[in-house]
Amino acid sequence: MFTPVNRDSKQSEKIERPRLTAWQDIRLRLLSNKLAMTGLWIMVVVVLFAIFAPIFSSYDHFTNDLSNTNQAPSKEHWFGTDDLGRDLFARTWKGAQVSLFVGIVAGLIDLFFGIIYGGIMGYYGGKVDEFMNRFAEILYAIPYLLVVILLLVVMEPSLTTIIVAMSITGWINMAWIVRGQMMQLKNQEYALASKALGAGSMRIIFRHLIPNAMGPILVTLTLTVPSAIFTEAFLSFLGLGVQSPVASWGTMINDGVKSMTIYPWRLLFPAFFLSLTMFAFNVFGDGLRDAFDPKLKT
Repeated sequence: MFTPVNRDSKQSEKIERPRLTAWQDIRLRLLSNKLAMTGLWIMVVVVLFAIFAPIFSSYDHFTNDLSNTNQAPSKEHWFGTDDLGRDLFARTWKGAQVSLFVGIVAGLIDLFFGIIYGGIMGYYGGKVDEFMNRFAEILYAIPYLLVVILLLVVMEPSLTTIIVAMSITGWINMAWIVRGQMMQLKNQEYALASKALGAGSMRIIFRHLIPNAMGPILVTLTLTVPSAIFTEAFLSFLGLGVQSPVASWGTMINDGVKSMTIYPWRLLFPAFFLSLTMFAFNVFGDGLRDAFDPKLKT
């Protein structure tokens, strides 16, 4: 009833899918995610403007010009001016520098402490894991605003205070992510083989286990940065962060809220770029998570 089809082995090899490494496969799936790539390009544009826009602007972010107060957006002042005549274009991108700096530094601190603490906690297990996990839970239970207020009693409101406040408890989520990965990977064959060959615990953790857990770690990092950016803006909005005349999206939003019905551009631009930056980081983090998820492989 059926006639076998003549199959040429060479032709079969030509239509075979080329072999890809794990990182190549992740990169291709990430590039195919249009929303994630849109978020990445938005991040790149915001970072470039934050770096170069204040340099090439004809105005600085702190000089008052009382003859040009509350000017609407124009060719001279692209984003308008505030109640002290300061150019909002220069202040918006100077505020982007502050927010991105806080977000990236806080994210790197969380990454550093989270990897070390979570790696040790998950690899050793037992009483070490129980003690370290309880200590992390105690820190996590402390209200964040209480930590900030206590630090403000000792330190002046500044970027350093914000970063220190975020770093006290911010690394705990990263540590728990790393802990879970360590508990899954420490019994894999390559880890047991390395231990049998005489490798020390620190070498196994940082040479073999952490590199194989980089997927969830990177995803957590990309979601930590926008959280830190929003926290800085929130604290500055409340007056607990950077202080005027230093530009920050939070302080600019606080100033703009007071006159939003009369001079809406003072609130529009900092709020828009804050929302756009958080959107970009979050959609890129979601795309990165999908790219690392083997269940989504087709």
